[in-house]
Order: sequence, then C-alpha cells, then structure tokens
Amino acid sequence: MKPDHIAIETLSKHLGEEVTLRGWLYNKRSSKGLHFVVLRDGTGLCQCVVNEEQVDAASWEAASEATQESSLELKGTIRADERQVGGIEMQVTAAKMYQKAEEYPITPKEHGVDFLMNNRHLWLRSRRQWAILRIRNSVVMSIHNFFQERGFLQMDAPILTGTAVEGTSTLFEMEYFGRPAYLTQSGQLHGEAMAMAFGKIYTFGPTFRAEKSKTRRHLTEFWMIEPEMAFYDLEATMELAEEMLSRIVSDALRDCQTELEVLERDQEPLRRSIGTYPRVTYSEAVDILHSRKTADMVRDKIASTEEEKAALEAEREAGKAAYGQAKKWEKRKIDAREIEIAVRLNDIEEELRNLPKWLESAQNFEWGTDFGGSDETLITWHFDRPIIVHRFPHEFKAFYMKRDPEDDRLALGMDVLAPEGYGEIVGGGERATDLEFLQAQVRKHGLPEEAFTWYFDLRRYGSVPHAGYGLGLERTVTWICGIHHLRETIPFARTLDRLYP
Repeated sequence: MKPDHIAIETLSKHLGEEVTLRGWLYNKRSSKGLHFVVLRDGTGLCQCVVNEEQVDAASWEAASEATQESSLELKGTIRADERQVGGIEMQVTAAKMYQKAEEYPITPKEHGVDFLMNNRHLWLRSRRQWAILRIRNSVVMSIHNFFQERGFLQMDAPILTGTAVEGTSTLFEMEYFGRPAYLTQSGQLHGEAMAMAFGKIYTFGPTFRAEKSKTRRHLTEFWMIEPEMAFYDLEATMELAEEMLSRIVSDALRDCQTELEVLERDQEPLRRSIGTYPRVTYSEAVDILHSRKTADMVRDKIASTEEEKAALEAEREAGKAAYGQAKKWEKRKIDAREIEIAVRLNDIEEELRNLPKWLESAQNFEWGTDFGGSDETLITWHFDRPIIVHRFPHEFKAFYMKRDPEDDRLALGMDVLAPEGYGEIVGGGERATDLEFLQAQVRKHGLPEEAFTWYFDLRRYGSVPHAGYGLGLERTVTWICGIHHLRETIPFARTLDRLYP
C-alpha cells in the first residue's frame, strides 16, 4: 500500500494544503499554549507549530510528552515562512506519537570523537552527517550516470581473491576451504579481463587494506570506482578522470546546495574544479617541493596560524570575562563559541607541530621516492584546482604499470591530487601489455606466478593497449564536503581500532 504521508523535501509543492508528515523530533521549544516542533524525516526539517487551542487533548499531550528523537505523525496545513528552515512551516491540526524516545545520549554539547563513533548508529541522525551522506549519494549517482552515458558497462569484481594486487603487506587473509584467500585490494586485474570482453567497463565495490594507519585519510574498508578501457593510453585516461571529477563536482553544486550550506562549505574552490586540470610530471613536482616558493609558503602559513591562535585565545578570554554578567541567551552563545574555539585550537596545535616537519620533508625530498601526504599537500598549494601528476618512477608503482618508452625509469601512471590539502583521490595509468615483462615483474615482486596464469592469458589472446584508474569514493566525498576526516563520509567506518557499530 502506498504511504499516505509526504516527504518534507516536497512541501513547497503543497502550500495551502493539509498534509501528513511522519518522522522524528529533531528539536522542540515551548511557550504557554504552544509547542514549536522541528520534525525530521530523512529528507529535511520542518517546523511544526502545535497550538493547544487548535488541536484535541490527545494531540496536545503527544506534542507535550515528545522527547528528542521520539517518532511522530503530524497533520496540518502548510504555509510559507522564510524565517523557518526550508522557508516552510506547518500549522498542526493533529499529532500522534509512535514511540517516546528514552533520554537521547547525543546532545548539542560537545562530544569527543570516540563517543560519537561509538554512537555512530545515532550520530547518523545529526544535521551534519545527514548533509555529508546525502552528498555521498549524489557523488555515487554522478559516477554511475557519467559512465553509463559514455557506454561503459558496470561490472562486479570478486571480493575474495587468491593473491595481492598492490603488494602483500596490506592484505587481510582468511581461510577459504583449507587454503588462504584475501579480501581484495582492488578490482583492477579482473577489470582488465572484463575490458577485453566488453571494451569499456567500471567496477564499483568495497576494497580492503590492512595498513596499520591512523591518519585522517585512511580506512580499512572503503569503496573504489575503477574504470578499465581497451585502446586507451595515458593521455586519454587523464582526460577521462578530469571529465569525471568535473561532472561529480558540477552535479554536487547543482543538487546539494542545502547540504553544502549546512556544512558551511566554501564553494568557490569547487567551482574552480570544473574544467581542465594542470598536468605536472613527477620530476616537476619534485622541483616544486624543493623550491623557495614552497618554503616561503610554509613559513607564511606558520606565521598566519600563530596569529590565528593568538586571536582565538584572546576571544576565549574575553568570553570568560563577560560570562558572569551575560544574560542566559548570551551565555549559550558564548558556550557555543567556546566549543568552536576549542576545536579549532586543537587543529592549530596539530598544524603547528606538523608544518616544520612538512618543510623539512619537502626540502630533503629525494627523486625516486613516493610522495607522502604532506608532500602532496604542499604541491597542491601552488594550484587553485585539482592537478594531475604523471610519469612516476616505476620502482614504487604496481607491477602491472607500463614503462615510459622515452624514459625506462618511469611508469606511465598518473595521480589526481585534490586542492586544499586533500591529496590523492585518483590513481591509475596504462597497463603493461608485454607478457614476458609482466612475468618478470611478478617474479621481481615475489608474487606466486601460478596465481596470475589467468592474468597472463590476457596478454596471450588479443592483447591491446589499455588503461584505467581507481577513484576513492570516501576521499572524494571528504574533499567535496570540505571536512577534515573521511571517517564521516561512510555510514559505518572501519578503522584500525574500530569494528563496531
């Protein structure tokens, strides 16, 4: 049976009508004879005014007893009110409570990250998490639409594999009917087989890395989008990644304005990320790290961060001095600002510890080594949009990367680095097509040749130039949202020390 209630996000189409809403109490304030109930239903928020004189006794009792996150049904007339969230308000004519919630553990006060992650199943209901995960949904749909419109087939790679794809040190091993198996690090190898059958494919699924890392850029379980294309070279692959990211950002700006505003996301860097991206070779990126300009930028950042710290500390002291004489509403404002200042000061302390180390790493960076997160950040400081770094030394790239015919030291690989310090969000390149070269690479990396017999067959039967890449979904959503940690961009994060909820 079709539900007889409507979604809050559609209320602008029902002005002047009497409708039914169902959801959960997000917030409530009361005065004599009135309850101002903010209802959420997953699609948005709506203030619903319950007037004791305009509802029956049971409805008034339901509104009076409802606690935060109690589940409700509200009927009433919809009218425009630009002062309210969404510019809409309901004048309630009837109310019913499905269940009165117990005292809710998440309150407007500041909570630590561990507390919020332990209560992730409830934290998902907050306005910030609502915005982030709706943006994730937009990104997912943009990706599917982008590839489907270009004739790609969405295919599924296995989650259980018999060997490593990108090195053996980050594998999750399990027993598979008496023999070892592993959770996949990437769907790429199987994607190559599917590309040889269908021309252009993409996989979209979970991947796993057993890195013992606690940085804000790492999860042990995350989602990857991996297109593989027959008859593509490195340049065509860079263009495809550029077009895909431009589409993702464009769709988010068009479809997620409310969500971006909830997150207070500066949208100008996103607007600049629609179009073409600068191409920078690995060697040119190393020169950027060694440059005087990079050193000056880091020193300027340290100075400006110290100035911000001093200003925030002075503001906090002024708030403390004014607190005793402040009115109740002013105290609430001071308390809220105190929380914001404390969070930012913690971040500043981390930045001031890290920035000198970043500068030292950049100045001493040696050609032939891979970029760390701080190196990527400093490189992107020189640009106002994503950049594509290409032609890396093959020594730290995957065994299947094709060599640059003009310089055998290099692999025909590329990374897309997001601006504003978000680092790598795409990595890929051309795949080697020579059978003997691949066999030698498997031996060099200490991988079991028998596990790759099927992969070698792709070079025996109609091998062609081909390429592909992987996009990390959570890293991309973190960048678009402008947030600090990617653990908020997946409903239930799996990290080094977290398996629940």
